[in-house]
Amino acid sequence: MKNFSQLKKLMLIINPVSGRRTSLRFLPDIIGIFSANDYAVTVFPTTKSGDAADFAMCYGNEFDLIVCIGGDGTLNEVISGIIRGDCRTPLGYIPSGSTNDFAACHGISSDMLEAAQNIVNGKPKSIDIGKFGKQYFSYVAAFGAFSWLSYTTPQNLKNMLGHSAYLLDAVKDLPKIKAHHLKLDLGEFTCEGDYIFGAVCNSTSVAGTITLPKTVVDTGDGKFEILLIHEPRTIIDFQNILLGVFTQDYSSPFLDFFQAESLKISAPEDLDWSLDGERGKGAERHEIENLAGRLTLIC
Repeated sequence: MKNFSQLKKLMLIINPVSGRRTSLRFLPDIIGIFSANDYAVTVFPTTKSGDAADFAMCYGNEFDLIVCIGGDGTLNEVISGIIRGDCRTPLGYIPSGSTNDFAACHGISSDMLEAAQNIVNGKPKSIDIGKFGKQYFSYVAAFGAFSWLSYTTPQNLKNMLGHSAYLLDAVKDLPKIKAHHLKLDLGEFTCEGDYIFGAVCNSTSVAGTITLPKTVVDTGDGKFEILLIHEPRTIIDFQNILLGVFTQDYSSPFLDFFQAESLKISAPEDLDWSLDGERGKGAERHEIENLAGRLTLIC
């Protein structure tokens, strides 16, 4: 047996109520996997919103590895805490949420024990993080249709149905879909119009319902992928928009798809955003910056 002082220190931040509440059932086995690979594990369970960010910010630099167990919202908190604490400790992720867009993009197993084993056997890679004013996002900042689903769909429905819960909630809330007038300044060019949806993303999976081409998305290239959906004029227009989005065909005149390293957005003050599924407060002006390679992910 190794001396305790020779063991690597692992910070395990866990949201015990995410997803189907399965994380606690697997926790002893997960700790066992890390312990068998020479990690001394300290568990930090969250009890309220903000705990995960505070844990990572205050204590992250004291560890050799941080591992997050939870959904996209918990992961967003951990990453935000890492950045605010100027922490450079690598991060591993064990998804236990209901959709897990981040995990889908990075090929992280939905099997919690397999994900833990892949962390100890994995290799580090640098990924970009988005800065949205004073907040951060790991894979998407979005507004409009579909963007509200992550934080308005009831947790018990997400636990039972997973992705299908988001689609059911979208159908129920179709009357919410309306256009918002925005202007985007990307330095080299600007675009302005009435949009029912917009996403600034660093992921192949967005809002649990939209996928972007893997041939285009590089999570470590210092660039965002930006998707804008113009206001449809007819039912046929709306059907063509849905077809284009779900088949990744962006030739429709109602879809704009391009890349940018940073952008400034003028928007209605009451238009809230979704940052990795967490609510971002609306404002007349937003500045979004790509923090290229800011996070080291082990997977």
